Amino acid sequence: MPDVKERRFFDLCIDVYVPGRWYFKTPIHVDGQPLDDPWMFTDGVFIPDPGPLRIPLSRPGKPLDFTTTGVGVAPVLSPRTAEVFRALAPNDVQLFPVQVEGQTEPYFLLVATRTVRCVDEAASEEVQLWKPENGQPEKVGQYLAIAGLRIDKTRIADERVFRLWGWRPALIVDGELKAALEQTGIVGGQFVEV
Repeated sequence: MPDVKERRFFDLCIDVYVPGRWYFKTPIHVDGQPLDDPWMFTDGVFIPDPGPLRIPLSRPGKPLDFTTTGVGVAPVLSPRTAEVFRALAPNDVQLFPVQVEGQTEPYFLLVATRTVRCVDEAASEEVQLWKPENGQPEKVGQYLAIAGLRIDKTRIADERVFRLWGWRPALIVDGELKAALEQTGIVGGQFVEV
């Protein structure tokens, strides 16, 4: 693996400009019961197997390789995209099979199991922190909003996929993983260098 200063990192997020893209609701148990904590998939930690899940569509459309769920914005991958994560980042992810409404093949819910505290507040365009007056004391000191996200690579060890401490929406992947995903022809995701 190249020196961390030479590595490139990207926020992998949905590409909202894919024509006719589908959108997902929040995952549910196969018996239709809601999840106790739909946010657990983006906590950036190893989680227990949630058991069989299904994902209803909020808007039908073209099946994609990368999509996120409704509440919780957990990444959902096609089998070929999941295989890239399984092969290149086995120590950084968990992949849980999920049944997507209208699909016969299993898709996979991706959990990044590592969190790195590496937001470069000075280099990012704008950073807002939760304050006591925001009325959510459990979030004070975490990030309320980030624009033009930049990370401090010197705080990253061997992680290839990770969540950012205090900023749940970002799913960070390294350049080698990005290149491998692009070679598969990934549809539905976009990479924003951080």
